[in-house]
Amino acid sequence: MKYSSINRGIPAGNPIANVLVVIAGALAIGVSIVLGFFAFIVLGSIVLVLGAIIGLRIWWFNRKLARQPGMQPKSDQARTSGVIEGEYHVVKGDKKP
Repeated sequence: MKYSSINRGIPAGNPIANVLVVIAGALAIGVSIVLGFFAFIVLGSIVLVLGAIIGLRIWWFNRKLARQPGMQPKSDQARTSGVIEGEYHVVKGDKKP
């Protein structure tokens, strides 16, 4: 008569097979944890490197804009002077009689 162990649900027929199943399961869990850890490290480092590259590019672009005369952001121009420069053209429209 075959019966299952109440605690583990492993067939109790062959104790050597049971030990091998437990060892294989522990190894599979261990390998999964190690691979997951290394995958986390690799993905985290990729995200950090990409974030640093994007941050450096934004910083470089803002620095380049600040050096060019007349390319200041609108808020800086409004604070430094009260004059808004621009051009306009008078358009003569048809007058209705």
